[in-house]
Amino acid sequence: MSTPEQGTPAQAATADREIAISRIIDAPRELVFEAFTDVRHLSRWWGPEGFTTTTRSFEFRVGGEWDFVMHGPDGTDYQEWITWTELAPPERIAMLHGETRDDPNAFESVLTFEPDGAATRIEMRTLFPTKELRDEAVEKYHAIEGGQQTLSNLAAYVTEIVRKGAES
Repeated sequence: MSTPEQGTPAQAATADREIAISRIIDAPRELVFEAFTDVRHLSRWWGPEGFTTTTRSFEFRVGGEWDFVMHGPDGTDYQEWITWTELAPPERIAMLHGETRDDPNAFESVLTFEPDGAATRIEMRTLFPTKELRDEAVEKYHAIEGGQQTLSNLAAYVTEIVRKGAES
């Protein structure tokens, strides 16, 4: 019996600190990428089900920041901060995400956008500073379900844009 490949040694070393979520979205890659890069789009779909987002500031460029508040369905506000560390339109976005600029628990996320026929495969890989922070995000904040719901909201948003465009 053979064992499945575990990827590179670096990937194996970080596996206990990582969450990976992917989804096929029935929309062109350029549109899916744009939905991540324009605040007028982001505020319409960002976050898990039932959440809304208020943007304080947004500058989409390497070193730019997105300062925002996520409002939970229970009325809880979550201060959020993202800085973009790499942009390769329309293929890849890398970012550092925490509560504030100096958050020692901030985590890194890399999003890749791959064509899949007329659709787009988006993959979100999030790497936490420690296994404990990853486990807390999964157990306390339901990060896997929240990430899946966020990508589901993105899919619904961009497919509606495509549908409306087809009706025009």
